[in-house]
Amino acid sequence: MSAKAISEQTGKEFLYKYICTSSAIQNRFKYARVTPATDWARLTQDHPWLLSERLVVKPDQLIKRRGKLGLVGINLTLDQVKAWLKQRLGQETTIANAKGILKNFLIEPFVPHKQEEEFYVCIYAAREGDYVLFHHEGGVDVGDVDAKAQKLLVAVDEKLSESDVKKHLLQHAPADKKDILASFICGLFNLYEDLYFTYLEINPLVVTKDGVYILDLAAKIDATADYICKVKWGDVEFPPPFGREAYPEEAYIADLDAKSGASLKLTILNPKGRIWTMVAGGGASVVYSDTICDLGGVNELANYGEYSGAPSEQQTYDYAKTILSLMTREKHPEGKGDAGIVRAIKDYQGPLKEHEVRIFVRRGGPNYQEGLRVMGEVGKQNPPAEPCLSGEATPVSLVHRMWPLNFLLNTSSCSLTPAPSRTASFSESKPDGIAPAKKAKPTAPLGKSSPGSAAGKATTLFSRHTKAIVWGMQTRAVQGMLDFDYICSRDEPSVAAMVYPFTGDHRQKFYWGHKEILIPVYKNMSDAMRKHPEVDVLINFASLRSAYDSTVETMNYPQIRTIAIIAEGIPEALTRKLIKAADKKGVTIIGPATVGGIKPGCFKIGNTGGMLDNILASKLYRPGSVAYVSRSGGMSNELNNIISRTTDGVYEGVAIGGDRYPGSTFMDHVLRYQDTPGVKMIVVLGEIGGTEEYKICRGIKEGRITKPVVCWCIGTCATMFSSEVQFGHAGACANQASETAVAKNKALKEAGVFVPRSFDELGEVIQSVYQDLVAKRVIEPAEEVPPPTVPMDYSWARELGLIRKPASFMTSICDERGQELIYAGMPITEVFKEEMGIGGVLGLLWFQRRLPRYACQFIEMCLMVTADHGPAVSGAHNTIVCARAGKDLVSSLTSGLLTIGDRFGGALDAAAKMFSKAFDSGIIPMEFVNKMKKEGKLIMGIGHRVKSINNPDMRVQILKDYVKQHFPATPLLDYALEVEKITTSKKPNLILNVDGFIGVAFVDVLRNCGSFTREEADEYIDIGALNGIFVLGRSMGFIGHYLDQKRLKQGLYRHPWDDISYVLPEHMTM
Repeated sequence: MSAKAISEQTGKEFLYKYICTSSAIQNRFKYARVTPATDWARLTQDHPWLLSERLVVKPDQLIKRRGKLGLVGINLTLDQVKAWLKQRLGQETTIANAKGILKNFLIEPFVPHKQEEEFYVCIYAAREGDYVLFHHEGGVDVGDVDAKAQKLLVAVDEKLSESDVKKHLLQHAPADKKDILASFICGLFNLYEDLYFTYLEINPLVVTKDGVYILDLAAKIDATADYICKVKWGDVEFPPPFGREAYPEEAYIADLDAKSGASLKLTILNPKGRIWTMVAGGGASVVYSDTICDLGGVNELANYGEYSGAPSEQQTYDYAKTILSLMTREKHPEGKGDAGIVRAIKDYQGPLKEHEVRIFVRRGGPNYQEGLRVMGEVGKQNPPAEPCLSGEATPVSLVHRMWPLNFLLNTSSCSLTPAPSRTASFSESKPDGIAPAKKAKPTAPLGKSSPGSAAGKATTLFSRHTKAIVWGMQTRAVQGMLDFDYICSRDEPSVAAMVYPFTGDHRQKFYWGHKEILIPVYKNMSDAMRKHPEVDVLINFASLRSAYDSTVETMNYPQIRTIAIIAEGIPEALTRKLIKAADKKGVTIIGPATVGGIKPGCFKIGNTGGMLDNILASKLYRPGSVAYVSRSGGMSNELNNIISRTTDGVYEGVAIGGDRYPGSTFMDHVLRYQDTPGVKMIVVLGEIGGTEEYKICRGIKEGRITKPVVCWCIGTCATMFSSEVQFGHAGACANQASETAVAKNKALKEAGVFVPRSFDELGEVIQSVYQDLVAKRVIEPAEEVPPPTVPMDYSWARELGLIRKPASFMTSICDERGQELIYAGMPITEVFKEEMGIGGVLGLLWFQRRLPRYACQFIEMCLMVTADHGPAVSGAHNTIVCARAGKDLVSSLTSGLLTIGDRFGGALDAAAKMFSKAFDSGIIPMEFVNKMKKEGKLIMGIGHRVKSINNPDMRVQILKDYVKQHFPATPLLDYALEVEKITTSKKPNLILNVDGFIGVAFVDVLRNCGSFTREEADEYIDIGALNGIFVLGRSMGFIGHYLDQKRLKQGLYRHPWDDISYVLPEHMTM
């Protein structure tokens, strides 16, 4: 969604902060907000003018014509304001068809003025620029300003001057106020542009001898420009339309949407409704809503929502979890229905069963069999899933399967459906013939605002020889294009090169049929264009933040004739600049916010057409006779499917994108199809919002379009909702009656377009028109030729379960593939929630166990006491020498770690093994000591260079106190201490050192904590787990020594000669 309404308070705040004008603007920031929670004492303290001035009070909830509705209190004292609010604040009110609670009011100073001092100003965006409206009579009775007001178009990239304002807008304004008004309107227009407004209306604008007063203001801003205007906007609150509450779940999904390159939309219409939808695709979501409402379910439709643009598994999970959470909050005695796809259902099995939820699934497109199988498996557990097989099931057939719920198509429901919203009233009869073809008028003008195909733009965008550059490292999309090329029997791949600024020039491997090929990847666009002069198409996968700049750069190369912009969320002002530049240079833009387009047998853009199985099923590998144009990328796949089943197939199809101002329009492509001999009939899938479809009507009436046109505009449900709903596409919102789908379908029908009664009948109408053309021999279907076979990718075949292969690695301690990182079966969030610490994490990753808290604490103590033992030991010494030689941290650390072994630090494992073997064999400590002496072996873990029985190692003492206090049993430690008594009686420094203590104590932990069998404990000792404690702990000290040397800026170390004894062979000293 791009254009979003803001509150009057927010709009005035922006204006007061950032407008630049010589006109004296009065009452800046003089407004106070009142809600049910307002503390009046605090309010008057913050706004002392409330106590001394006459006031105006009004609701600030996107309510139009407040004055005519009696919702403005004028010239009141503060006490009168309170009395006025007492009757309205928190009260339920019905305005038109919307019922809502008045809970947000604005108080401002009352401005005494004369009627002739009131004016009307409005600025709004259009494709060709921004219109400025001015009327010298403003106020509540301004009437039809479109007819009355002076209007001036400021074209894209042009500026508004005060002289223009005076000349075109202020003819009827008082002479003494023209300078003030001109300065203000210019300042307002600059503000409008700088802060990315799409609509800004002030009525009335009052100009007195004291200056300018903004009394009432309504505004919308382009929410997609947040990344540009964040500093000035701050955190903008977008209130819902009056009659609909703002739900935290909507804000949550909006936040997910803002942080994702995908599209995630949610509007809660009726939280108590029984039909919840979870539909993939901006266009498809509207079709389902249309179908449900057309069949009488408008009062039970709980939400509108869609997700598209390849959201990640985690994003899909979060979206589905939100829907399931909402639908299981209130129980309905007759159960509920959900039309959507599976995700997060397992997490909500209990609530779904309790609420008797039934899930209805339509799964089409690639891999639908596997999707239905997975859904069926979930359905066997809970709740019952009722899949409609393949893409041939229509939305109507799916919704019809919900009839056991007994709440649709009953008399009461249908009576609530407004008659004007139903298309049957103007398209009852089926087309039973094609109107005789008229002779085309190829040069007939269609008006200044829509000249048809711009001068210099090509009628044919793609051929079998088209070559493209792909901007972005979209390897999957490129491979899909190459596979399409191969089954179309193209001589060469359609992708000549890729551009990716974040890597150096290199080559990327792809498949061409069975063969591997390399496609060059360039860091700079200029290099790609220079080395591939045959390229005339750019497919731009850049993000919304960089798509504008990369497209502008591309248009500097005259060889490029077509650009497809995939990104959704490019600010409308930037898109309009792209359109203007493209028209000037004769470049056709497809998008933004599109999947692209396809010309069967020739070329496809990116991911258009879906997976290869879908392309084969829709016969897109060879041309047909039907060309289509759609806004929705997802619905273009649906059209591919419908047209392939009802005609000889698609000749060309383009999804122009869901933004308000697509780079190319319906009419641009319809006129191309009209002038293309291979196209025999045209299909248009329009939608609510905008007026482009009326240009098709005009083209037919003027004789410019003579080929049969089949058209349906989705979004007919919008007229049934009590409040405005912004559908998934940014342009899918009607700002006036003529922009509704119902009005456009009616106009198209009257112009001679073949209009079905619903989307469900679109295929029947297409088939009827096609069969008539075949009967008249306008179309002669060609003989089918089977396409070449493309090998299936290994990854896709494995996902489908067609092959199996032994894994190269196995792991059992960690899994990063799901919604969150998992350590030995425990999600990372649980690890932090339970405060497991480093010891607990080590237990999970090393031992695959959740160790007792005392064991975790003991591990952490071991890490602390082994962290460092000074710079003189071999490991620290090596680390220091490496650091002073200029080596990096990892190299220096590795140098120190490589010294760890039996003589330094590696005694933990050896001590554990040696003492365990002696203890388990049953020999007493004295026998063990004597045996080691007899065999000439040192007892590992016994002895210290400095510490002794008289100078004990405090590290050992700390650990000993903890172990004796917390361990349930310490048999091996007790055995080792008895050995120590014997060895220290012979020599006082033969103590149980820290390595030995940790080794034997760890054996006691593993054997006696209850988490391991005896065999498991011995296995961990045998595979060297205990030495890991010393390695992990001492790494902290080695890193400390490295950082210390760097901080002290120590130079290269050279060992002094006087510390080296040079002992050379005698015969070499002569």
